[in-house]
Formats: sequence, structure tokens, C-alpha cells
Amino acid sequence: MANEILTSTDGHVGIATLNRPDKLNALSMELMKQLVAALEAFDQDDNIYVILLTGSERAFAAGADIGDMAEATAVSQVKGNQFARWERIGKISKPIVAAVSGFALGGGCELAMSCDMIIASETAQFGQPEINIGVMPGAGGTQRLTRAVGKATAMDVILTGRFLTAREALAFGLVSRVVPKEHFYNEALRICREMATKPPLALRIAKDSVRKAHETALSEGLEYERKLFYLLFATEDQKEGMRAFLEKRPPHFKGV
Repeated sequence: MANEILTSTDGHVGIATLNRPDKLNALSMELMKQLVAALEAFDQDDNIYVILLTGSERAFAAGADIGDMAEATAVSQVKGNQFARWERIGKISKPIVAAVSGFALGGGCELAMSCDMIIASETAQFGQPEINIGVMPGAGGTQRLTRAVGKATAMDVILTGRFLTAREALAFGLVSRVVPKEHFYNEALRICREMATKPPLALRIAKDSVRKAHETALSEGLEYERKLFYLLFATEDQKEGMRAFLEKRPPHFKGV
């Protein structure tokens, strides 16, 4: 079986690269299977604090593999339960940074939105053009895009099939940063390295709290945040971080 996901490490950063260049990294069933396995392996690796997910300069992922779905039926879709893998991505506890260049369309856009930060090349294009082939987003596109950019823009993108440029995506709040094409990967890796200097337990718990804000009412979210804040005072990294601040020295975090 071809390696449709390439993995490597850079210090405390785990790197997963989509590897179907001849198909513009279309998200085949096999690619998604390998991707989930790679992300879960990084999540279980105590030496990995942050995960970087990327594609190629030409395409992060141009969408789902239509060849996998063209002859599918409603029954086969339900039985196949392909979106169970997407739910597993949503359960990754460590921060995931998407480095996106070129096309991030359909499932590719949904995959980027499943990550916690998106660093976009100036050439990046985001869209949910499923309407053009008789369907609609099914891996979170109608939900995550609406939460990210608001109802009006989400309706425009999903119902017309239009693409958002990187600058539009930044203005609408879909991406975190936009950088020149030649620097998008190195900038994303630099950000991951910076995050990996932070206390790893605090990274995971802070990610959990921010994601909770999308899913709950404010009062419930505030209560959840408060409990997580208190929890971090049981860690050695909290003691080290505050002592280092008072002693005016760099902290040495251990993830405990």
C-alpha cells in the first residue's frame, strides 16, 4: 500500500504530510485511514507536543476522492460510516496546525478547519464546492465554516461554490495568518516550534477550553474554563513557569 501520509518529527513537533500529489491530495478512504493513524500515534507519543499537518505547495487537499463516492448509495454511506474517522481527528488532544497552500476545497477545507490553527500561503483558496456535484459538505463544512466566518459568508460559499482567497479567509476569521507562498511551511513550522516550548499539558488543556467555546453557552463555557484553570495548578509546569517568571529566567517545562 502506498504511503499516502508521510510522517516525520522536528524536536517536539510531529509532522504529517498528505502525499497524493498526482491527485492534488484528494482525500481517499485509504489516505484518511493513514492520516488518522498518524495523528493518533503523535497524540500518544509523549515526546510530541504539537502536530503540523500540511500538503504540497500546489494543494493542501483539493477535496474528497470522488471516485470513492460516485457510485455510493445512501445505505452504503451509512454502513461505511466514513465520518467516524473525522470524529477521531476531532478528539486529538494536542494542538494541530495546518500549513495550507493552493487548494483547500471540499473535504480539504473541512480537514483544515478540523485543525486548531491555519497558516495560509498567499495562494491558498478555501471553498466548499460540493453543491456543484449534487451534494453538500458532510464532514463538518456547514457547521465549522458557519462558526468561523458567520452565516452570510458561509451561505455564499456553500450555496454558490465560490472560493475564498487567503486574504478573504483571514479577514473573515477562517485562518490565523497569511504568509508568502515560499514561506508558508517554514512559518507554520516556526510557530509549531514556538508552541512546543510551552508547557505541553497547558497546551492541551487550553486547546480543549477554546474548542469548548464553540460548543456551549457562555455560562457553561466559563464554568468549564475555570475548572481547567484550577486543574493546571496541580502541575509541576505551573510551579516552574511562575518561579521562572519571578526569577527572571527561561522556564524548563517537562509536561508534568
